[in-house]
Amino acid sequence: MKNKFRIGEQMVGEGEPCFVICDAGANHDRKLSQAKELIDVAAEARADAVKFQTYSAETLYSKKTPRFSYLDNITAGQSTYDLIKSIELPREWQAELADYSGRKGIMFLSTPFDKEAVDELYALGIPAFKWASFEIVDLPLLKYASGKGKPMLVSTGMCNLADIQEAVDAVLSSGNMDIILLHCISLYPTVPGLVNLRMMDTLREAFQVPVGLSDHTTGIAVPVAAVARGACVIEKHFTLSRKLKGPDHSFALEPPELKQMVSSIREVEQSLGSPLKRMLPEEEEMAKLGRRSIIARADIRSGTRITEDMVIIKRPGYGIAPKFLNVVLGREVRKDIEADDAITWDMI
Repeated sequence: MKNKFRIGEQMVGEGEPCFVICDAGANHDRKLSQAKELIDVAAEARADAVKFQTYSAETLYSKKTPRFSYLDNITAGQSTYDLIKSIELPREWQAELADYSGRKGIMFLSTPFDKEAVDELYALGIPAFKWASFEIVDLPLLKYASGKGKPMLVSTGMCNLADIQEAVDAVLSSGNMDIILLHCISLYPTVPGLVNLRMMDTLREAFQVPVGLSDHTTGIAVPVAAVARGACVIEKHFTLSRKLKGPDHSFALEPPELKQMVSSIREVEQSLGSPLKRMLPEEEEMAKLGRRSIIARADIRSGTRITEDMVIIKRPGYGIAPKFLNVVLGREVRKDIEADDAITWDMI
């Protein structure tokens, strides 16, 4: 297994900057101008990729599929099939959106939900396939997509380890070694108490691949924390406004929040740094002035032997360190020391 590989021109994986995917999902509301505005927002936030979804209701849901309870207050009276039909991304938009993304300097991705979508996206030259949690059990489709030779970013919501192993095996059987597993909880929204970020450690240890997080919480704390815990990829839903109607708007980040999330992720990456614990060169002045050392309490004449009442331990720190107090006591002073002088080894 590889611990890093290229997505487009960018290295992704262990030790590399986190790959941030802004998930527009269905938040285009079937308006091309709105889809482009979402791309603008993702690019302005300085994310790495913007992602849509390519599906057709006819090949995704039976018309007899019951309604999702979490959508009761959003799409009252609308069947699951009709909802999906109403929010499909028109496939004729894909080339235009991909081109627009390229001109905005951000990678274009879309999650495929059928073979035609895989072929269409591959023909557009997308740099990777992002795989939805719901589709992880469609092993034939997963194998078909991974056979295209693009990196596979596979979400694992609702999965146990056996489900994930089958998916990983399907990808590997196609000859594709470029896999990142995304921990995910398929609840919209997800409360922080159900996120279980430690599951990322389990995925990393069990499958020996890079890991990330596809997050459905309502804020930015969880994805930022995930990066500190080693997430190589973050995927997060975003919208132009949570006041818009539709299934994915209510739990998505608005533009200022998305920008703050990306900025915070980059700050966390900078802060991770080195595991070596030492004084930094930048800290030397603080140590010199802010640490304590042995200081003369009053004037001490040359030839005097130092007693405890003659000294005090206080700042600054460029005198003899406090741990050597017993060594200093009883020593003869070699030259006059003024009150509040830091006592140094050359003085005794």
